[in-house]
Amino acid sequence: MKVTLKDVAREARVGTATVERVVNDRGGVRPETVERVFLAVRKLDYRHKMPEAHRGLIRIEVILVRPETSFYSRMNQAFERIAALLDKSVTVHRTFARENDPVEFAHHIANPAVRRSALIVVAPDHPEVVKSVRAAARQGTPVVQIMTRPVPELPYVGIDNYAAGRTAAYYMSRMLAERSGSFVALCHSGAYENHKERIRGFSAYLANHPGDHLFTQVMFDYDDDFNSMELLRGALRKDPGIIGLYTAGGDNRSVAAVLKEHASRRIFWVGHELSGQSRGALREGIMSIVLDQAPEIQARRAIDLTLRSLGLINVEVSPEPVRFLTITPENV
Repeated sequence: MKVTLKDVAREARVGTATVERVVNDRGGVRPETVERVFLAVRKLDYRHKMPEAHRGLIRIEVILVRPETSFYSRMNQAFERIAALLDKSVTVHRTFARENDPVEFAHHIANPAVRRSALIVVAPDHPEVVKSVRAAARQGTPVVQIMTRPVPELPYVGIDNYAAGRTAAYYMSRMLAERSGSFVALCHSGAYENHKERIRGFSAYLANHPGDHLFTQVMFDYDDDFNSMELLRGALRKDPGIIGLYTAGGDNRSVAAVLKEHASRRIFWVGHELSGQSRGALREGIMSIVLDQAPEIQARRAIDLTLRSLGLINVEVSPEPVRFLTITPENV
């Protein structure tokens, strides 16, 4: 059945005169209304070429954190590459927010610098941030949480962090089955649900599989090189029985430096993110296993889920967690 202007107007919740003005680029229509008409045209496959003036009309904002880290640098580059391949009507506006200022973070979500059609966000687990994310979704903005899921009812793209923690404990306890001793963990902080889930999974696996290993300490380093070095050195000095280390965050460089100082202790180290530093640590025998979160796949799936929410594509997007990759010195 042929789609008419009336069909588009009904879908966009506007009058036919407004649709006619938009599709013929006559002006005088608010950007928000133009966007609704454009999405209705695309959803209904209305056979009318939209004006060139509507390039970049659909704006997807991606809010990331810590651009200096390998993981978020990879994710940022992935979004950049994906954006270059999208329809010219869609732009991806990438923003880096300060995670250590949750009030400002929440303010940015509630008051975007540019009009947004959808939001992809790495959201700290803070009441003000959670409140602002929920408010954006209630106002009709499609929201996709990436990496971490502080708002459980909203869509999420990322790995199963609880399973990642259990996997780290599985390998560590099995590979160290012949050695008794204690395990410790380094974590960014309690600011992100994904980090908390990893620690829960790690702890739960060890509790469910009792043996000669005790999980004795979680240290919060905020992914700061100085903090992680001081905390780890202090733990190794106080407890000569430490034989396993799980780094639930993404910091690897400083940890590698400390473990090199204690190479004779043969500490089994499981961490996250395949970076230049972790690759080198694997090859040197300092690091035992890397669990890589495949940020490129996360970025692609987040964009696809957003485009589907906007009605711009009609393909199924897997709701399953992104599979993390297990990297050892043998397959690095």
